[in-house]
Amino acid sequence: MTTTADQSRTHGYDDLPRLMGLMTGDEKHGPAATSTLDVLWVLYDRVLRVTPGSRDDPGRDRFLLGKGHGPMAYYAVLAAKGFLPVAWLPGFGTYDSPLGHHPDRVLVPGAEIGSGSLGHGLPIAVGTALGLRAQGRTGPAVWVLTGDAELDEGSNHEAIAFAGPSGLDRLHTVVIDNASAGHARPGGITARFEAAGWSAVTVDGRDHQALYAAFTAPHPGRPHVVVARVEPKNA
Repeated sequence: MTTTADQSRTHGYDDLPRLMGLMTGDEKHGPAATSTLDVLWVLYDRVLRVTPGSRDDPGRDRFLLGKGHGPMAYYAVLAAKGFLPVAWLPGFGTYDSPLGHHPDRVLVPGAEIGSGSLGHGLPIAVGTALGLRAQGRTGPAVWVLTGDAELDEGSNHEAIAFAGPSGLDRLHTVVIDNASAGHARPGGITARFEAAGWSAVTVDGRDHQALYAAFTAPHPGRPHVVVARVEPKNA
């Protein structure tokens, strides 16, 4: 595990509960705020090639938070990694804070998109991957985090159906499965992606080693999805 210097100290995974505890604003989506924590940490700590100093570098990896409602874990990880000051966290959700209930890419350092409206993240990620391909940039990876309930939105399925046959192998999707989807899918979530030509794997969304192995699994010529199962929303 790496740590990041911020305000004369370092922050690691064990600091995340304390950082999240600084955000005392009224959070309307508690399960969404906590279910993403381990996935976000493993991505920013071990996988994503982006730092506070390279967040505007054209060669950086792109991370898009489709699951923009309940962004407390996202803000905590960004603060731990030095993208934004820890001093901003107590202001979460207040009228003059840059840390709103939905991330704003203009206000939040490191945020690639403004998000929160369900069904936007994955289609935008497909467009981002296409744009990078058109520019001849084969290095940057595109990652998008969505939720199982967000897959109820039809726009996601258009993106899934397009990305597989297009061979967008720099596109990676993480689906947080906390059993909150309104529609059942025959064969489960991975089957939907596999039917469209994606590489797919399901793992324990709290197991850091399993997440890392799934995130870094080879998938030549195909986009990749990792379904991260966590405790049910209403457990």
